[in-house]
Order: sequence, then structure tokens, then C-alpha cells
Amino acid sequence: MPKSTYKEKIKHLSMKIVDAQRPIRILDAIKWDAEVVHDFKKSKYKELPKVGPDYYSKIGLEFDAQKKIEELEGIIREIDAELGSEDPVGQLLWKMADQYRDVVHMLLNRGTKKFWEYSRKLYGSPKDKLFDDKNTISDLGQILYTILNKIDVASLMEQFPEDVPAEDAVKILNKRFKDYFGDEDIKAKISDGIVADAAAGGDVVKIREGSHFSMREVDILEVHEGWVHVGTSQNGNNQHVAKWLSKGPPRCASTQEGLAVIMEIFTFRSFPRRARQINDRIIGIDKVEDGADLLELMEFYRTEGYSEQETVFNALRVFRGGVVSGGAPFTKDISYCRGFIENYNFMRAAIRAGKPQLIPFLFAGKLHVDDVPLLYQKYKEGIIDAPKFLPPQFKDMNGIAVWMSFSSFLNLVDLKRVQEHYDKLFKQFL
Repeated sequence: MPKSTYKEKIKHLSMKIVDAQRPIRILDAIKWDAEVVHDFKKSKYKELPKVGPDYYSKIGLEFDAQKKIEELEGIIREIDAELGSEDPVGQLLWKMADQYRDVVHMLLNRGTKKFWEYSRKLYGSPKDKLFDDKNTISDLGQILYTILNKIDVASLMEQFPEDVPAEDAVKILNKRFKDYFGDEDIKAKISDGIVADAAAGGDVVKIREGSHFSMREVDILEVHEGWVHVGTSQNGNNQHVAKWLSKGPPRCASTQEGLAVIMEIFTFRSFPRRARQINDRIIGIDKVEDGADLLELMEFYRTEGYSEQETVFNALRVFRGGVVSGGAPFTKDISYCRGFIENYNFMRAAIRAGKPQLIPFLFAGKLHVDDVPLLYQKYKEGIIDAPKFLPPQFKDMNGIAVWMSFSSFLNLVDLKRVQEHYDKLFKQFL
């Protein structure tokens, strides 16, 4: 049998991981059915739903968990044998297979505290610190909470009525996706099986049946779900060797969601209430880690002015798979703010180091931001393909280069003294 080349080994092992993870569907395995939500509403949200290990045991996984663990362990051994423990791509593939093994263990422990322990290992916790900073993610969330709550929304002039029904949102998005993706068959469609208002797959954006959006929110869906989530999926699928980039294990969640939030901001489509919704997820998860139950978390969202439907959906996101009596949340939703910080700092660091060419590779597929230098090196070796679908801001890097240069410069300014100066003026005249 002819000896495989390095590229052939990488492609072969990549496809083994992609095939192994195919039946693992985390959100499908932890979602609550409509009857549970209906009964919860019927109790006027005063009784905790009976959602625990017994309930989740009835939601069968689409695979044999023990066999899947053994399959992934076999792939890990093959990676070691084929690429060796020192090969950087081998190390990356090893991490992926190991994470999918932890995902299976997490799903086997749905409804228990151990589910949260695996979730925390895979996605992180609000109590984590980034880059050895003194602040935790929760601390940063509290700072942003204070700032956002001081903003007088009425003074921002324009309001955003949610008068676009799901069906119309789909039509608008499909026209825009045609413009962005060209001949690729990328579609938005109505779905009744998702908790969020929208969710992206490899070539589809699902819009929750019965939902309504403002035009501002439709604009956000275009860049968040389309340009980023679907775009990176397509770029990963287009890889001729690095097939692992077509699928993202939990380690990729923060980079993906953070990049989506950055695109909302770079295109000036975000707005304070949207930012609050994202930030309040950190605060909610932190509360549940500290022991808040489902009813207490719902009360937090009510006091923040969310509608009944928003309150329920926000709370369910945190408790799916976890323990409704508190202490064990699903921590994935810290990814939005965590990823924003990680990606933004990476871009600043790349510009300061004189390496702007690295930044577009954030879109090369499903990846973690720390993978980008390795991916660029392998791009020069012909193993990684450059991303085909790039937002305009990342095709022409001039604007981002200037933005990040000034961002680094402004970071040296003592904001506390600046704030004190203007607070005096504000009090004098306003």
C-alpha cells in the first residue's frame, strides 16, 4: 500500500473527526419539548418544570454513547500514530476529538451537576479570567451592564418596532444572501423547532415560526447568522485538505459568536437593547452558577424589562441540559462577550505586530482565534485555503487597520480622568 503524504494524512484524520461528530447534536439533545413549556406556562411560572435526568433519558441520543466515545478515542490514538504528539496540526485535531468526547460525557449527564462541570470545561464560566487579567468575565459583564443601563434610549432618536413577521424576514434575508453568496444555495427558512429567534446551519438560517423582528434585527441576522455563521461554514466546507474547519467543537463557539457580535458592531447594526440582551446572558449564567433557580432567573429578566416570552426564552437558554433548581447552568452563552473580547484583542495585537494578513483567516472556517497563526502558516504551505466569503470590512483591511491602531492608542488614555473631566461639564450644563 503506497505511503500517505502529510496532506493526505491530515485530510483523512479530518474526515474521521467530521464523520464521528455528525450525529452529535448538542442543542437537539437538551431542548425542552413544547408540552413542558406549555405546562410551565399553565402553572403561571410558579412551579419548576419536572426536567431532570429521567426527562432527558427519554430524549434519546442519535448514537450509541459508549461506542462514540470508543470511536473518538480510536481517532485520538490514530492521530498520535500518524502525525505524532509534536505536530501542531495533530495537536489541534487531538483537541477536537477530545472535546467531542467530553461533549458525549456532557450529554450523558443531562439534568445533573456533572452536565455543568463538562459545560464549564467546554465553554467556560463567567468566573473565568481572560489572559490573566484581574477581571473575570462576570466583572466585565457588570461593568457593561452599568454603562448600558445609563443610556437614555429615547435620546438615540430612532426606535425599532418589531413589525416584520418571520415570513417577511425570510424573504428579505434570501434576497440578501443571494447577493452575498452568489450561486451558493444559501437559504433562510421558517422553523418551529428552535428556542432562539434564529439559528444558523451549514447552508441555512432557521427563523422561528411566529417570531417578529424589527428591520434593525433583520439587518443583524444578515451579518450575524449569514455572513459569519453560514459564511465560515461554507469556507470550511471549501477546504480541500483541512476538512476539520467545516465543523466546530465547543472550543470554537467563543470565536464564532464573538466574530458575529463584532460584525454587528463593525456594520453599525447593533443597538443598546441588543447589547443588553447579549450581556444579560452572562449575568444570568453567573446567577445560576451561584444557585439561582429557574424562577429566580426569570424574575431577573422581568425586572430588566423583558416581555413574558423573552423572559421564558432567555431563562430556558440557560437551563437547558442543566438543573432547574440552580447551580448547574449551560454556559455556552458566555461565548458572545468572551469571544468579542478575544477576537478584538487578537485584531489589535495583529495590527500592532504588523501582521494584518492574519485577520481575514478568522473566517477560514470553524476555528478558535488562537489557531489563526498556525492556519496562516499552513496556508503558505498549501494546506489551508484562504476564505472565499469575506465581509467587505475584511476584504479591504484599511479601515480595520486604522480602527485597531487608534484603539490601541486610546487604550493608553486614563479614562477615569477623562470621565471626571466630562462629568463636571455634564453636571454644569445638563
